[in-house]
Amino acid sequence: MTNKTAHTFHIPVMGTGYTVNTPLHVAQYGISSVVSIVDDMLLENLREFYSKQHSLPFLPISDKTLDCRAQRITAYLNLMDKMVKNKFEEVKESFLEKGKEFEKYMDLLPDVSSLKKEIQNKLNNNPIVKDIKNWLNDNLPMGTIDVNIMTKVDKENTFEGEKLPHEYNDAHAALRGFANSTLESSLVLSAGMNPRLYGYLEQFDDFFPNEEGYIKKKIVLKVSDYRSALIQGKFLAKKGIWVSEYRIESGLNCGGHAFATEGHLMGPILEEFKANRSDLIADTSELLFAALQTKNRPVPKENLELKITAQGGVGTADEQEFLMDYYGIDSVGWGSPFLLVPEVCDVDEKTFKTLAEAKEDDLYLSHSSPLGVRFNNLKGNTRDQGKLEMIKAGKPGSICTKRLLVATKEYTDEPICTASRQYQNLKIKDLKSQNLSKEEFDAEILKMSQKSCLCKGLSASSYLVNKLDTTADGEGVSICPGPNMAYFSEKASFKQMVDHIYGRMNLIKRTDRPNMFAKELNIYIDYLKEQIADLKDPDKKALRNLEKFKGNLLAGIEYYNSLSEKIKGQFDQFKGHIQDDITRLETELIQIKLLS
Repeated sequence: MTNKTAHTFHIPVMGTGYTVNTPLHVAQYGISSVVSIVDDMLLENLREFYSKQHSLPFLPISDKTLDCRAQRITAYLNLMDKMVKNKFEEVKESFLEKGKEFEKYMDLLPDVSSLKKEIQNKLNNNPIVKDIKNWLNDNLPMGTIDVNIMTKVDKENTFEGEKLPHEYNDAHAALRGFANSTLESSLVLSAGMNPRLYGYLEQFDDFFPNEEGYIKKKIVLKVSDYRSALIQGKFLAKKGIWVSEYRIESGLNCGGHAFATEGHLMGPILEEFKANRSDLIADTSELLFAALQTKNRPVPKENLELKITAQGGVGTADEQEFLMDYYGIDSVGWGSPFLLVPEVCDVDEKTFKTLAEAKEDDLYLSHSSPLGVRFNNLKGNTRDQGKLEMIKAGKPGSICTKRLLVATKEYTDEPICTASRQYQNLKIKDLKSQNLSKEEFDAEILKMSQKSCLCKGLSASSYLVNKLDTTADGEGVSICPGPNMAYFSEKASFKQMVDHIYGRMNLIKRTDRPNMFAKELNIYIDYLKEQIADLKDPDKKALRNLEKFKGNLLAGIEYYNSLSEKIKGQFDQFKGHIQDDITRLETELIQIKLLS
């Protein structure tokens, strides 16, 4: 595969089902996207669906197979790889045909793309068809089929009543499923460090570089600060594993699970990566080369490529351009806006309508996740409707069949899910035994009812769109858009969204959308207010943490003020867009009083 890249953006993972087949729609045009491999049952159902659709043989992988999870993931990814490569060959074969796939590939490229100019020169100056085909085979980039694993979602498993070794834990099996696939792409590791899982990478040759620096399966770390990136990068380098990309995501101005920083804002974080990029490469390279020598593995002749990418709340071509030009970002993630592009993401009709009509207050930071991590949610989603009514009817929670997010041992020896009927019945029984007042009891019930079965909810839309059997999981849909979704309100074609990203058209009809940095700051201030309100009996440590949080936000504001003074010329409009909001938010933040 060529090292060239066609586009300056990528499509991050969204839920377990929303981007599960996105590569089939975008990879042949040079656009990379990320597939969740958490839900092996969904992957197995889709593999059967696509096998029948394309008249391919399908042999089901039974739950009674010891390594069924890893095998299902491998089988699905291999099928995806084969189908995308076939589509990509069709793109290259059609370069002489007007209006065909190759022309679409060219139209989607950014106008300033050097690749686009290079292709046009080849087509204009070389009339020999065979030569052009050979050049395209060697130089035209296909988008990668990257995969995502939440590192901490690593449940232990049993087989025929016996506990299995940790290699069969959920995240380990998913990693093995990817490692054994034919893909030449990246594994995106998110949700923090899992040392045992990181160590498991050493079992697979595809994660190691050769002498030329080629790595068949690259590692991408999703991070929210430089310190975490450096710690994890060094940890892996000592094992001979190179981190090819650090993917910086806003702590709260993002979709899906949200991991709030200690008040550290995206601008200062990006600045730190910009300032320390060379040191990061040098420090981790030294550790990597020493580890590879110790392991008697090939040592690259020179430092390996390292990319810094960013995502979370980006919504305009100006924001993308600023991230790339000022901070040196290699690629920008565009997630939530693509949920309004039916050609790219699996979103059912009901959810699509609710999503398109959503305003700021409809997109909220919830307590829905059974993992106890904050989760960006959409009011009115069909999975959350009627949960309180079900509790009153004596049927709380969901029947836990997938068990992908089991996380608590509060009432049981084995972990169970806080959104499950088993847990919620036990919780209600416990609450009733405590002689609480009606107000206290109702408050606890309300808190409990916020937990949602994301295992089923985040895959349901893909079942509905592809007309798969929903009997086992129901049709209730959960969805996890970021706050940026409020400013996109209409269905868009694939071409229109790409044109919006590159500034060739504007899909945002509203004129009051704040700059991404100002929006993130606003969200963090609201989060700080919530943390203060939730403190019932604050101790000195809690107050110190809140003071530190506020101090970091103020430091971030000081950074943005200094940044505005540095920005000249082409970014004047960007500066004007952010400054008024930052000034207003600074006043609001200063007025917040901590408890004493």
